[in-house]
Amino acid sequence: MKHLVVAALGLTAAAGALAQSTIKIGEVNSYKAQPAFLEPYRRGWELAQEEINAAGGLLGKKVEIISRDDNGNPGDSVRVAEELVTREQVSLLFGGFLSNTGLALTDYAKQRKIFFLAAEPLTDKIVWQNGNQYTYRLRPSTYMLVASLVNEAAKLKKKRWALVYPNYEYGQSAIATFKKLMQERQPDIEFVSEQAPPLGKIDAGSVTQALADAKPDAIFNALFGADLGKFVREGNTRGLFEGREVVSLLTGEPEYLDPLKNEAPVNWIVTGYPWYAIDTPEHKKFVEAYRKKFNDYPRNGSLVGYVALMSIATGIKAAGSVESDKLAAAFSGLKVATPSGPIVYRSQDHQSTLGAHVGRTALKDGRGIMVNFSYVDGASVQLPDAEVKKLRAAN
Repeated sequence: MKHLVVAALGLTAAAGALAQSTIKIGEVNSYKAQPAFLEPYRRGWELAQEEINAAGGLLGKKVEIISRDDNGNPGDSVRVAEELVTREQVSLLFGGFLSNTGLALTDYAKQRKIFFLAAEPLTDKIVWQNGNQYTYRLRPSTYMLVASLVNEAAKLKKKRWALVYPNYEYGQSAIATFKKLMQERQPDIEFVSEQAPPLGKIDAGSVTQALADAKPDAIFNALFGADLGKFVREGNTRGLFEGREVVSLLTGEPEYLDPLKNEAPVNWIVTGYPWYAIDTPEHKKFVEAYRKKFNDYPRNGSLVGYVALMSIATGIKAAGSVESDKLAAAFSGLKVATPSGPIVYRSQDHQSTLGAHVGRTALKDGRGIMVNFSYVDGASVQLPDAEVKKLRAAN
């Protein structure tokens, strides 16, 4: 019996030593619900993890990522986050994709006082109304992405606009921001139709017919994923887009453009990620490393996953610790080198200045691409600090 006790103690000590030799980071996301975006995203952080560990890790320790799927459900997001913190004893969390799961994790971080980097969720509430000391966000927010498009939409000088969006937080916020910013630029604008199908359940035939019946001069679209594909195909069939300008959030991202193949929309104004035509040294290095590891090209999710973990690594080095209060303090004003150029995590609202590419869609070799694009720096599409202060909850 004595030998068994000694052996058990030895195993416990060895397990403890192993745990102390790594920095455990928890990752929560909706891999089963949103595979088109999140599988490339996973590859992005896996590449970053490999590079970080090959360079000696962080604080003298290897980085270990423990990932959990939340089924695209806010309740499950909190449940698996708690499992990661209590059972796996991770030091911090990152991830999230849908706005509702991102908000659930934001609230969890506040209640648990644990650092959380929201990688994907776009809702403005993460850094405004629901913002807190422990939560930062990487991707450009809904407001930032819409503001990037409004600069181009206003140049069209179209009066009658139709709107289509998924009926949940992200879509509702996108439309509210588009209306507000366009009315400021163009007071005589009219919104002649508004279609808001449930996420993932669009009746594309009735939606496109309703939009066509309204006879708009232009369309603003915030659909993505499978809903976008159905909308584009039905719209092409019914001639909805002929002779009309379309301004569309996210559509230039390979995750959403590539599956459409030769049915991809032409000449839409979009935000996206033209990885094949970005020729900066930093980005070329990232693409080369990604292709070497995965024998595939990066998607926008790949970039986000990579930059998310590299941001965490930069923050941990700056803090000299994985303790949440110290890490949160280090992220305030933190500068991070990325394949898209340097970004800053703003102290005002914990939003990064990662930007987005805005351009037109086109067809080439039977697939959709972005052309005539430019990079919109995230720092250029922010609310004035005074407005942020009014919107943001106290930490």
